[in-house]
Amino acid sequence: MRLLLDTHIFLWACITPEKLPAIVAPAIADPDNELLVSAVTAWEIAIKRAAGRLHFPLEQWELETAQIGVWTLPITHAHGIAAGALPRHHTDPFDRMLVAQAHLEGLTLVTSDRKLRSYNIPLFPPA
Repeated sequence: MRLLLDTHIFLWACITPEKLPAIVAPAIADPDNELLVSAVTAWEIAIKRAAGRLHFPLEQWELETAQIGVWTLPITHAHGIAAGALPRHHTDPFDRMLVAQAHLEGLTLVTSDRKLRSYNIPLFPPA
């Protein structure tokens, strides 16, 4: 599977893997799965870090992503257009970008955000 990690799943995988849902941890550890994290996740983390709500070593992004075996997915203009055209099931712009990227890139979004189930994209864990 090609898995796009939601921001909280990415943070748990990096910082507190024991918080990962029991079904998610083996999927992230499975070498047959391709793991991706969106550039929007770095942006979301940077905003929360600047507000003092999160501590994450963004200066070590490449090291952190390499340690858990994820690739960074850039944001393209097509992603931006698709995110802007999504129905308003979810108002968080970061999550809307993840939905658009998952849809356009044929990825399964790994999340525990139930609001994202309103979109027609593959989610893991499944409903």
